[in-house]
Amino acid sequence: MRRAGLLGLVAAAFTPLLQACSPLRIINALAPGSTYALTSGQAYGPNARQKIDVYQPNPPVPDAPVVVFFYGGSWTTGERADYLFAGEALASRGIVTLVADYRLSPEVRYPVFLQDSALAVKWAADNAQRFGGDPKKLYVMGHSAGGYNAAMVALDPRWLGAVGMRPGQLAGFIGIAGAYDFLPIAIPEVQVAFNWPNTPPDSQPLWHASPAAPRALLLAARNDTLVNPVRNTEGLSKKLRDAGVPVQTEMLDGVSHVTIIGSLAKPLRLLAPVLDRVAEFVKANTAA
Repeated sequence: MRRAGLLGLVAAAFTPLLQACSPLRIINALAPGSTYALTSGQAYGPNARQKIDVYQPNPPVPDAPVVVFFYGGSWTTGERADYLFAGEALASRGIVTLVADYRLSPEVRYPVFLQDSALAVKWAADNAQRFGGDPKKLYVMGHSAGGYNAAMVALDPRWLGAVGMRPGQLAGFIGIAGAYDFLPIAIPEVQVAFNWPNTPPDSQPLWHASPAAPRALLLAARNDTLVNPVRNTEGLSKKLRDAGVPVQTEMLDGVSHVTIIGSLAKPLRLLAPVLDRVAEFVKANTAA
């Protein structure tokens, strides 16, 4: 009861901040500064949005695993600098973390943000060793719309294939409250991003579950009211399992669609074991 009461107080205190106008700046301000070394604004393409921030573990970890992280925002909003807390969290567990911007709607439409995501992953593979990472221990990870980007890069070979890679080169895929099966589209800004009603069915990650997919970790908030966890997370989990792909799936209590990713931040880690699960998955699958 004491722990449950404490979690309730933490959630009550921080959820309004996460839903405020500039919520993540407050969380970032509370992030430790000693656990990582930041190299910001690395270009993976010529567009101003094609930039990556690299978080290296401090102290350095030889041949560290590498995670490319894509944030959410309905493919219409988001800035890599807002996710310092995510970079710090993963770097604190010995993971070289790349937080990538990508072009957004309405400037672009599907599949441009997937093309950008694949380019970011290619840049990570090519540059991992510069930052102490091992390109053979390369993961893609995302939350919400970013979970969609990560899933499509990991499951649909068209996107990595266009940059000279294949999903089999990934050590794994990590989805946090991802959108994997959302047709028909009801949200107006997402309709624009995906050219609804002319959205192709194969724009959905569930279409691409196959034995060639990398192993996966899928986490979601059990009571997510924005992205249905049964249809999306459990649906993709079943498809991957049916294809013979190793999948770890967990529905988490005490968090929402927003606070599940916020729980990576040090002040919110009591809310849910997201960081523990991600670090365990990465370390277990990339052990020497």
